Amino acid sequence: MLKKILVLLFALFLIQCQKTQPKIKGSRWSEEKAWEWHRTNGWMAGTNFNPSTSINQLEFFQEATFDLETIERELSWSAELGMKMHRVYIHNLLWDQDSIGFLNRLDRYLEASNKYNIKTMLVLLDDVWNPVPKLGTQPDPVPFVHNSGWVQAPGAAILGDSLRHNELKNYIKGVVRHFAEDDRVVAWDLYNEPDNVATQPGLKENEIQNKALFTFSLLKKVVGWAREVDPSQPLTMGLWKGSNWGKIEKLRPLERFMVENSDVISFHSYDGPEATLEKIIALKTYNRPIICSEYLARTNGSTFETILPLLKENEIHAINWGFVSGKTNTIFPWSSWTEEMDSIPKIWHHDIYRIDKSPFSESEIAFLKATLK
Repeated sequence: MLKKILVLLFALFLIQCQKTQPKIKGSRWSEEKAWEWHRTNGWMAGTNFNPSTSINQLEFFQEATFDLETIERELSWSAELGMKMHRVYIHNLLWDQDSIGFLNRLDRYLEASNKYNIKTMLVLLDDVWNPVPKLGTQPDPVPFVHNSGWVQAPGAAILGDSLRHNELKNYIKGVVRHFAEDDRVVAWDLYNEPDNVATQPGLKENEIQNKALFTFSLLKKVVGWAREVDPSQPLTMGLWKGSNWGKIEKLRPLERFMVENSDVISFHSYDGPEATLEKIIALKTYNRPIICSEYLARTNGSTFETILPLLKENEIHAINWGFVSGKTNTIFPWSSWTEEMDSIPKIWHHDIYRIDKSPFSESEIAFLKATLK
């Protein structure tokens, strides 16, 4: 009973904190500085990059499974298409496990991507999929199931205990400080899809209650830590939930905070062209460069042919989900979490290539090369 009362009191405290937007140490970039970043880099397009041999962020960067040979090969395929920017997820547990080794491996990845003239936007935290991340050997993919091994960062144990939030301070400040003047890093995505609550069987049972409150509490700290470092690259947090994005007064406190503390605006859209254009028009009201940091869900009407020209025409930096089909199984739709599948779908949900470089669609590859170069 006492525990329930304490949880309720904390929730009420967080609600009260949301009534006013907090002041953050350090300065948000001016519009002029943000547009100079945009002009310097030019229009960039690329993919959310995860090598085909990695099921998640941990397998990507842990020492035992850091597969530079595969990484380099798949980076070369990306460069052939004309991609200029990748979005790469990392994880606080990698820092906790071996901060020096992790930074060295991340540096080796950036060295490889730079060889192909590809910039990287690093994602520090993530509210999506499994709330219980664990170091060590990662699980094998569940056959025919979309992203069965992806993990949240930091996960429920730390996120759901505000007294543990400061455990992330050294990770956030350490990584940002290490690469703060590194032009191979083009932007910092501080927190992917804040308040994304896992609803999949086997995962939802481990989610925390009142997740939005805890995420907002943590996000404010993360922005503060990053601002204290004052990196040369912009900070962003991608909008993905809700509507009326162009009307700041209509946003929840969480989303309003994200917008008001992003140097450049970013968002996700797995919708068709009409809905995506509505989001673009709404976000242009903030007069800052915009990144679409996730798109491409072919059966949703979000295809390269329908979305990429729209983003390019509006000078929206474009990062699709998925590159080489592998352990993440993201050629399968989100519905594979609840609907049994036993074969590869005719229309892939995400991804571009098979591991032998044969593409989902030859015409799609020709379109990408023509559009990106």
